[in-house]
Amino acid sequence: MRFVWITLGTLALGLGLLGIVLPVLPTTPFVLLAAFSYARGSDRMHRMLVESRLFGPMIADWQAEGAISRRAKITAASMMLLVFAVSLWMRLPWPALLFQGLAMGGAATYVLTRPLPVRDR
Repeated sequence: MRFVWITLGTLALGLGLLGIVLPVLPTTPFVLLAAFSYARGSDRMHRMLVESRLFGPMIADWQAEGAISRRAKITAASMMLLVFAVSLWMRLPWPALLFQGLAMGGAATYVLTRPLPVRDR
């Protein structure tokens, strides 16, 4: 099982890293899944992820409070809006716009309705 957890964590982290540059792909849920998986498969990899400057605060906020920082919320919503605007500008077919709007609308709703961490209030 240890191999399965490490593999799942690595895949999730890879998708999270892709999410940094691909606005359609969310970063936070994949990083949280990676932390969850690594906690079950590898103490060393879990510690490395939790102590990282890039992802550590995000994981700590989620574990302590189920919270997402104001900066992460603004970045996520802005990037989703930008991608949708570019899709409109490119005149993508309406089924693609509908799917994209529903997917990103759902993701934005989830992210924006999470509480702020205490340090952001």
